[in-house]
Amino acid sequence: MPLGTQDAIDFARLKSRIRAWSAELGFSRIGVTDIELGDAEVRMLKWLARGFHGEMHYMERHGTRRSRPAELVPGTLRVISARLDYWPADATDSEAVLADGAQAYVSRYAVGRDYHKVLRSRLQKVADRIEEDIGAFRYRVFTDSAPVLEVELAVKAGLGWRGKHTLLLDRDAGSWFFLGEIYTDLPLPVDEVQSEHCGTCQRCIDVCPTRAIVAPYQLDARRCISYLTIEHPGSIPEDLRPLIGNRVYGCDDCQLVCPWNRFSKASEQDDFRVRNGLDCSTLLELFAWNAEEFDHNLEGSAIRRIGYERWLRNIAVGLGNAPGDRAIILALEGRRTHPSELVREHVVWAIGEQQRKLRKEYDVQA
Repeated sequence: MPLGTQDAIDFARLKSRIRAWSAELGFSRIGVTDIELGDAEVRMLKWLARGFHGEMHYMERHGTRRSRPAELVPGTLRVISARLDYWPADATDSEAVLADGAQAYVSRYAVGRDYHKVLRSRLQKVADRIEEDIGAFRYRVFTDSAPVLEVELAVKAGLGWRGKHTLLLDRDAGSWFFLGEIYTDLPLPVDEVQSEHCGTCQRCIDVCPTRAIVAPYQLDARRCISYLTIEHPGSIPEDLRPLIGNRVYGCDDCQLVCPWNRFSKASEQDDFRVRNGLDCSTLLELFAWNAEEFDHNLEGSAIRRIGYERWLRNIAVGLGNAPGDRAIILALEGRRTHPSELVREHVVWAIGEQQRKLRKEYDVQA
């Protein structure tokens, strides 16, 4: 849009209208920030230098485009940061599932429809409404789909503060929400940053099964269960497998114990309601899916992105951690000759774990 055209726009009024349109589309809140991320860039580079990103090499390749929005989208002046609640009201109690070693725990953000599609579509509709109102303008929509410092931008946009677990927190909504962004050349008024409210609490640090939160605000992804079960492409380190428990896709522990999530609200979006019983299926039920069933049952799900091979890898670990059961050994034996070396390795480990538990049980009874 030519600058002369922008001169005629009341940007404060436009921002107010953007808030209203966003609310109509289901977003719980939006904020606006400038693109100065110098301090965040320093923290990001230090994090990368320590190797905390693990196998996520794309983070290195992207370089400073992640912390310099105008390098990613030339002409960017502002970022509209949007928040969409996802907590599924119909999901089985998380603590109950985690306590039952025979069940499979799936991170609650993934039991419904793929959030990438939901947020991208709604953000695009917001952009369309802006264009209808003021005419063509430069923008680009993002939802965890490009080198974007989502949490840092959301903090600057006043949507919350970064918790000690590194996720965004808000006093009225906790952390059960997705973030999305619109990069734009519109000089909208920016929002004020919120104050932090974690205080001396470190429940998220203490509860982490693998001690991935190595210090407040510092996460070593290489130890994070979400990274290991989703982003990590290879073999899960043996010393970390027992700590994963029955978490087969992601981990919510640091959020489940956070006091601020007492104030979170269940999502009103049908897209995030539970699909295919992913909130309380047993490990054996999910392990029994063949490749075709995996593709069919998880169509439209974020889980499908990891592929069938990693899916079996993750569930094999869960089965190895489950209480001793001969039915589990029988199911694992059925995958011992699986074409994937990755799957076979984790299956063999799980069989060994199950056999050890049954021997111990037998010795106790004897």
